[in-house]
Amino acid sequence: MAVLNLPKAWFAHPLTRGLDLDDPRLNAQRRRIIEQKPFLRRIYEEWYIAIVEALPAGDAPVLEIGSGAGFLRDFIPGLITSEVVPSAGVAIVLDGTLLPFGPEVLRAVVMTNVLHHLPQPRLFFAEAGRCVRPGGTIVMIEPWVSPWSRLVYGGLHHEPFNPEAEAWETPPAGPLSGANGALPWILFVRDRSRFEREFPAWGVESIRLGMPFRYLVSGGISMRTLMPSLTFRAWRRIELLMEPWMSRWAMFAQITLRRRG
Repeated sequence: MAVLNLPKAWFAHPLTRGLDLDDPRLNAQRRRIIEQKPFLRRIYEEWYIAIVEALPAGDAPVLEIGSGAGFLRDFIPGLITSEVVPSAGVAIVLDGTLLPFGPEVLRAVVMTNVLHHLPQPRLFFAEAGRCVRPGGTIVMIEPWVSPWSRLVYGGLHHEPFNPEAEAWETPPAGPLSGANGALPWILFVRDRSRFEREFPAWGVESIRLGMPFRYLVSGGISMRTLMPSLTFRAWRRIELLMEPWMSRWAMFAQITLRRRG
């Protein structure tokens, strides 16, 4: 794909250009980008609807980790929003490896493009296992590893993407710059048996693969839009037709874990 050979700087969105990934101002700029890009906003709406559908019934609170630039609170009444750095419109500042909640008080923990940023995922799953009630869930939208995504994430994306990484942990870095976009695939495919041994309280309920093109052509929250919003439905139809081959093309996955009793 010729576009992958162009300089990454050419694709950078003007609102994020020049800002460090760990700059607290970046969340506000990314929120503006989502509001200004109808194509991208529709992707987030689709993700949020899928997250809501995966939540267990009940009135117990739902915690979102890494609320940042998103608007999931519009879809989940009473959602507890959080971030690792102070951000406008976010209820609490917290570290995903040390949750300020009592045992079994949460109905679910939800995240959009966050797990692969956690430098110590083992601590997160242990904490979530403590705070989420039996029958509760962790629902995540995360990058995924496929032959196509290896090409795209390796050629265009600003975050590290290393499916061959031996460790689940990532080297110390800033709260947003440290990452391995391949981590969800590593945990739930390559090292799934190890994950299940270490965290028997969590069962992998479902992994739904998708979105090989739409997020890319939307430009995401850090790049320019590559296609007009009126093409959204056409791209969605193309992706629906590709579902039988999504293991080769997926760039994202919705992963649902359920807390065993």
